Amino acid sequence: MLNKLREQTVFKGNWLLSLLVSVGVWQCSVPVMGQMLLPYTPQLNSEQLEQQGLEVAEEAAQLIRFQQHDLALSRAKLAVQLAPNKYQPWFILGTLYIIKQELEPGVEALEKALVLEPEEVGIKFTLGNAYFQQGKYQQAATALEEGLEIKADVPSAQFDLGNAYFKLGRMAEAIAVYQKAVAQQEEFWPAVNNIGLIKYEQGNISSAIEHWQKALEIDEEQAEPILALGVALYIQGQKEEGLKLGEAALELDSNYGEIQHLKENLWGEKLIKDTQTFFTTPQMQAILAQLEKDS
Repeated sequence: MLNKLREQTVFKGNWLLSLLVSVGVWQCSVPVMGQMLLPYTPQLNSEQLEQQGLEVAEEAAQLIRFQQHDLALSRAKLAVQLAPNKYQPWFILGTLYIIKQELEPGVEALEKALVLEPEEVGIKFTLGNAYFQQGKYQQAATALEEGLEIKADVPSAQFDLGNAYFKLGRMAEAIAVYQKAVAQQEEFWPAVNNIGLIKYEQGNISSAIEHWQKALEIDEEQAEPILALGVALYIQGQKEEGLKLGEAALELDSNYGEIQHLKENLWGEKLIKDTQTFFTTPQMQAILAQLEKDS
């Protein structure tokens, strides 16, 4: 399971709103401007422009809340023009770009925000997520570690750090930080799932199975642990049960029938190899063919 700032994936964007709240843009103190009786546009000084920029940033944050991302983006762009020396508009703009998978301008905006407010954990966490998506795993780990040193009890950031450690081959550290995420939020099934992915690569299939079963106890409708469990049971000889689970997983989410999708979600070489074997069975071939026909 991978974590991206996109609305359509479980646990991938839900924490964004809390981060935006944490930067304070929804509570910005914007002075009330008296009604102007004279029929001309007043010349605003830099302080007034800055306050207007924060107000526009707040509007952008509210639009994100209602998933109006295109409208929010236009407001965020205006906000950084009005208040270029405030970190909130840059943070919101960068986050919006990341949501829209425009990583390069997103990282650029977030880095500007971090220069303006080096201790803001929300920026560090979002940058860590973005660096990961760019394949810059060490930079991702560093940003997330710095953020967690300031605010340790953020399960989504702990999860992202675990993923960075995973890609860096630091498996023991990845497991430890996934466990911290679960300790903070017991329902955080993706962290439990990813411990299973690591255990499988380490050859501890029984432990992997236990973790995927635990993930399904938290949420029985998640395709990823269902498929992983199905593959593991099939490889261990429980073929009928494994095939049933494989079919159920792909009915829930056909994307998991694509090997590339599995790789993107941190499935390792051993599990990928066994999944490819699993997919060559007549039963799974029939299911995959039907899914392709229906798509």
